[in-house]
Amino acid sequence: GSFMDRVGRQLVGDIGGLGRRFTPSGYIEKVRHKFVMAGRDSSTEVDRFLASRVLSLVLAPFIIFFFFFWNPMGFEGMTRLLVVGLLLMVILLGPEAKLNRAVEARQKTILQDLPDVLDLLTISVEAGLGFEQALDRTIATVPGPLSTEFARMLGETRAGSSRADAMRAMDQRIDITEVRSFVLAILQADTFGVSIGRVLRAQADEMRIRRRQLAQEQAQKAPVKMLIPMVFCIFPALFVVVLGPAALNIRESFGS
Repeated sequence: GSFMDRVGRQLVGDIGGLGRRFTPSGYIEKVRHKFVMAGRDSSTEVDRFLASRVLSLVLAPFIIFFFFFWNPMGFEGMTRLLVVGLLLMVILLGPEAKLNRAVEARQKTILQDLPDVLDLLTISVEAGLGFEQALDRTIATVPGPLSTEFARMLGETRAGSSRADAMRAMDQRIDITEVRSFVLAILQADTFGVSIGRVLRAQADEMRIRRRQLAQEQAQKAPVKMLIPMVFCIFPALFVVVLGPAALNIRESFGS
């Protein structure tokens, strides 16, 4: 890389090492697991995150000094408090909130792709392919984070790991209830000698039902979520339009 890239990596590593020194080990493992669930399990990602947290803690006192002692923008009273509080929340909570949103977005994509992937996997197995060959065809046909995890699981299996260990590791990387149910069903089928095609068919039907139930749940939550913008944004403007002329006429009548 260029000189600036090398200097930037060195600075990130040094600041990240400083963050590791003053951060509990349990928190670092939790952050690393979140990066794995987000599909970014590089060690440099954890260092960047810790470096951003250290820089946010360093910037917080400067923001307080900037608005409360220097205050070149002229904010006063509650406005200054709100601006400082908002900036501190963004700086201190922003990196972790961004990471959590990345994890949620990837898990949501996996949940949406899971029924379609299981349908294709079921058709491939029932057509006579083995489980691994069906996974290969599914990975090539349906790209996405779920196919990436299946490809990694197949790579671990071909590298010498057992199918049970590779699938449990995939379950830990994804950390979704539906995927855990699928993994347990496949492992039980291997243990008790049940037909994998029959198990996959049952899992595909169940995942389609769960996706439909999730869509219905989101649709039922929509009226409640619409209530807040309606009360605070739409109703006040509507009252001004409807009652404003009447209030002006009443004021003119009493004034005359």
